[in-house]
Amino acid sequence: MSIASGTRGRHLTRRLVQLYAGLTLYGISSALLVLAGLGLEPWGVLHQGLAERTGLTIGVVSIVVGAVVLLLWIPIRQRPGLGTVSNVFVIGLAMDGTLALVPEIHGLPARIALLALGIVLNGVATGLYIAARFGPGPRDGLMTGLHRLTGRSIRLTRTLIEIAVVTTGFLLGGSVGVGTVLYALSIGPLAQFFLRFFAVPEATAGAAAGDAADTAPEATAGGAPGATPEPGAVDAAVAPASPEGAILRR
Repeated sequence: MSIASGTRGRHLTRRLVQLYAGLTLYGISSALLVLAGLGLEPWGVLHQGLAERTGLTIGVVSIVVGAVVLLLWIPIRQRPGLGTVSNVFVIGLAMDGTLALVPEIHGLPARIALLALGIVLNGVATGLYIAARFGPGPRDGLMTGLHRLTGRSIRLTRTLIEIAVVTTGFLLGGSVGVGTVLYALSIGPLAQFFLRFFAVPEATAGAAAGDAADTAPEATAGGAPGATPEPGAVDAAVAPASPEGAILRR
């Protein structure tokens, strides 16, 4: 999938809105996890650890890491989409903006509530931007690319990457805690639900086939335009090795 691909077909405006709303919300939700101070998502642990060591903001570190991971796509022959490149910049900017505007939270009950809110919003954000079908984020693409290159399962590839990321981030000073565990246990079901909820339907099989030539495997549904696809139809339309398939199988 090239950067220019995916910008054709039905529901383009809706898909663009979903993409940037999802990426922005992802950055906001990640910032809420930082403010909760009870443990971050795996890549957030790495970003925070690097931020502690470099003196850069966590959002800037997220952008730098995303760009480096995107460079790793070259030897594994992954092709970025609009969503891939946007992911690198939008999430980091949204994180830093949120951290600059939201005051520090005190008190364990408030921090627990903020943690829960951050995890749920992260699931919403994941469903929004992946269902927009403009290409996977750099980190998801690394996972699926290594899966294709090595022949190892998506689950094993994802687990090994995240163990390496969390361990490195923790050694650098990133926050690992109950929030990290809760995120790992809940983000899969949440992302699965919201990916189905925000799936953009196609009017006809022909339209879906034309769009699929340029985009990653996508959720489609028969019937009238605007109809909400059934969960089974979404599952059947998502290739197991795609980022969407990886999330559905978490």
